[in-house]
Amino acid sequence: MHAIVLAIVEGLTEYLPVSSTGHIILASWFMGIHEDAFVKDYTVMVQFGAILAVLVLYWRRFLLNFKIYPKVFVAFLPAAVIGLAIKNHVEKLIGNVTMVGIALLVGGVLLVLTDRWVRRLKVRVTRTEDLPLKSAFQIGLFQCLAMIPGTSRSAATIWGGLYQGMSLPLATEFSFFLAVPTLMGAGFLELRKVWPTLTSEQIDSLLWGNLISFVVGALTIRFFMHLVSRVGLRHFGYYRIVVGLLVLILIYSGAELQIV
Repeated sequence: MHAIVLAIVEGLTEYLPVSSTGHIILASWFMGIHEDAFVKDYTVMVQFGAILAVLVLYWRRFLLNFKIYPKVFVAFLPAAVIGLAIKNHVEKLIGNVTMVGIALLVGGVLLVLTDRWVRRLKVRVTRTEDLPLKSAFQIGLFQCLAMIPGTSRSAATIWGGLYQGMSLPLATEFSFFLAVPTLMGAGFLELRKVWPTLTSEQIDSLLWGNLISFVVGALTIRFFMHLVSRVGLRHFGYYRIVVGLLVLILIYSGAELQIV
């Protein structure tokens, strides 16, 4: 049951600007399993299903469009280098619920402000193929902000894309593409580390979890692109502010949150 719940949370939140890692930390906290070592590994490896959702939905736009590969690769480099350098420090942050609450709150305010900024934004890049490599690298630097649990990889990448002159829908699409090498790299590193210690039950949990995150992730991508085109990002910002405030209030009130 825990594996299924976390897989649904992953699929729902990986591509929304609300932080999948933050929500999985909160979900595991509510279920009282946040201190389980396998939960932290599962959080990373259940992303394979979400990656597959992008590959299936954008197989023609992404897999067959070799012109965007250099852009995605250059944008991926900062996370690959910085992520490996501070990997141990980042792992210590996973499970820090207070940090998640603060990051959700601050990121929510920024999303609301971003929606206002987008209205005055001058679009300079109309196709991913035309994105300069220097701009792609700078978007990758923005993505590194997501190493703070609760920030949101999707939101950070979208902010970077907007800053480089991409339209909101194009920046959102690029955040999907950049997720493929980023999440795949993190997932394989984690899988390689824990594979010798996995039990058959844990492997089953991973297989079912990735299947669920694939299905839910594919539905969420379709929903998000439709919503971004119509209403922008502010509603996600309001949601983050509310959730972040609730988490911080519960923490500092000393409430018992284990419900499962």
